[in-house]
Amino acid sequence: MLCVSSKGSVINIAGGFESTTPGGLARGVEASLALAGLVAASPLLLLAGAAVAATSPGPVLFRQQRVGLGGRPFTLLKLRTMKVAPISPEGSQLTASGDSRITPVGRWLRRFKLDELPQLWNVVRGDMSLVGPRPEVPRYVDLADPLWRQVLSARPGLTDPVTLRLRDEEALLSGVEDVEGFYRERLLPWKLRGYRDYLSRRSWISDLGVLGATALAVLRLRRPAPPELAEITEIEGGRQ
Repeated sequence: MLCVSSKGSVINIAGGFESTTPGGLARGVEASLALAGLVAASPLLLLAGAAVAATSPGPVLFRQQRVGLGGRPFTLLKLRTMKVAPISPEGSQLTASGDSRITPVGRWLRRFKLDELPQLWNVVRGDMSLVGPRPEVPRYVDLADPLWRQVLSARPGLTDPVTLRLRDEEALLSGVEDVEGFYRERLLPWKLRGYRDYLSRRSWISDLGVLGATALAVLRLRRPAPPELAEITEIEGGRQ
């Protein structure tokens, strides 16, 4: 199987990825819901796209390679929320709150997660699910890690319990001195463990529950408690 290495190159993983996790919503149901969501959200998408185009030079959509099911790369879609600038391979691909690259309109879109709406098309295409681990950029993926391979045995998603708790991830990162190091060594492993734990018990009923909780969070009616820094920095097994 051809997969993406942690450095972004394509490599062959013998034996592929075995899915040992329970299933969530059926693929046909997810695609239908995503298509209906795109139709319902199309007026909002048009208005948001027009605001992006009118206030910042550059494309309306932001496209970025992410790692999907089985380690296969795909192009993730978002409404562009940042100024267009050359991307350095060595530069950080993380964004903290207060980042000067974020446009005023982009800040508003990020606050209400409206920049994520184009990913409904990724769900229709089969790149993503409605519920599943958030897809990562290749530079942070380690296919030699059994935990990563377990997470990648499921299709990535728009939302999941970990994502709900990390709705203010940018604010969390803004309080860290070494953002890159903290993300690689602490936050990403914490995310992966959370993804694994949900995948081990997921069902179509639990996926519906996550979608309902996401809707409440977007409407700001109920928001899961964010993780404490001590919870993130605690290494599995109870050791620091």
